[in-house]
Amino acid sequence: MTQTTTIAFDQAGLETFLQSRDEPDWLIELRREAWQHAAAMSWPERRSEEWNRTDIRIFQLEKYGVPCGPVADDLPSRAQLAEGVDLAGWIHTTDSQVTEESLSEKWAAKGVLFGSLERLCRDHADVIRPHLFTAFDPDYDKFAALHAAFWSGGQLLYVPRGVALTEPLHISSLLSDGGTDTTHTLIVLEEGAEATVLHESNGVDADGGGLHLGAIELIQKAGSHLRFVDLQEWGQKTYHFAHQKAVVDRDASLQWTIAAMGGQLAKVNQTVDLVGPGADSQVNGVMFTEGRQHLAFHTMQHHKAPNCHSDFLYKSAQQDRSRTVWKGMIKVDKEAQKTDGYQRNDNLVLSNHSRADSIPGLEIEADDVRCTHGSTTSKVDEEQIFYAQCRGFTRNEATRMIVTGFFQQIFDRITIESVREALGAAIARQVREYS
Repeated sequence: MTQTTTIAFDQAGLETFLQSRDEPDWLIELRREAWQHAAAMSWPERRSEEWNRTDIRIFQLEKYGVPCGPVADDLPSRAQLAEGVDLAGWIHTTDSQVTEESLSEKWAAKGVLFGSLERLCRDHADVIRPHLFTAFDPDYDKFAALHAAFWSGGQLLYVPRGVALTEPLHISSLLSDGGTDTTHTLIVLEEGAEATVLHESNGVDADGGGLHLGAIELIQKAGSHLRFVDLQEWGQKTYHFAHQKAVVDRDASLQWTIAAMGGQLAKVNQTVDLVGPGADSQVNGVMFTEGRQHLAFHTMQHHKAPNCHSDFLYKSAQQDRSRTVWKGMIKVDKEAQKTDGYQRNDNLVLSNHSRADSIPGLEIEADDVRCTHGSTTSKVDEEQIFYAQCRGFTRNEATRMIVTGFFQQIFDRITIESVREALGAAIARQVREYS
């Protein structure tokens, strides 16, 4: 086993970090600028609207370090989404270091780029520089600025104009107990391109700790089509801070599926900007919590152009003393006439001590739109349990079936069989016996 060394998230750590890397001047300048902004920022305050339901006072950044140097080479893989799938390529990352990358020669010959973001920043700066940090905002908060300064183990997919990948691509990030993951995922689809990406993040130990400080950028040009799946199963003592954003142009379509199972505390900002007429997005989300987990998602469907459609559905279940927070917004600019936007969050509370906070919202400046939103929170229906018991199920069997079936609406939206099976198995592992 190789021991990974770490450096601190401070000025001296940044200098050591930069000296250890072979990066172009323009990227180093971006990192230095981000660090200056991060150093000048305060941590988010509890009294702010975005953070008043998520308490990070016990989080201590100094307990974690930036991975530097070789990583452990004997950690077991926990990848699930790619099982039994013929892949066009894959990227494996451990503790913020790319350990393996591959792309089928037939797609490389068509100009597809897929692999380590650090390597490709050196070799294909003309492709990456115009897109990096154009969806993701390094100045959003201190977490975003720190990520922009210290990201490592990044992954890139670039699909040229008119190229349609017929096999999925797989990206996996593995986190050792106590490790740090700062990966940055950048996906760019040029006009008329198509791709399916299976992205998953796993902790080596189900009860392990660590820090994820990451970002995802999805950039789609006109007429492109992307299916993006993101499964998060970090260890149960891991801190998870992420900024995720998609920019969808004219007549392009995005299907984005998220499953969040792991982490001690998670704060995720997920945004879809519809910037061209006819853009379409469907966002599907699953959250399942247990113990004292706290998962907070702030989402936005931002309609910036006319005749766009967005469809958003999150389903969450909470066990024990866990808590989920979802705060969603459909924002419609004045120019975005003929908008059709929908958002919904359903919660199934499985304990007298668990909690679900659900806050849907609309901010509409256009006057010719159709926007609807809603939220439900309930416990397992006793009538449904009684109905199932009348047909021979025990109470525990009936309850487990109802809990699993609660997520079926999400599964029905997923067109990839391996993803449906993996998410179903992940939820089944979470569902316990209920009295």
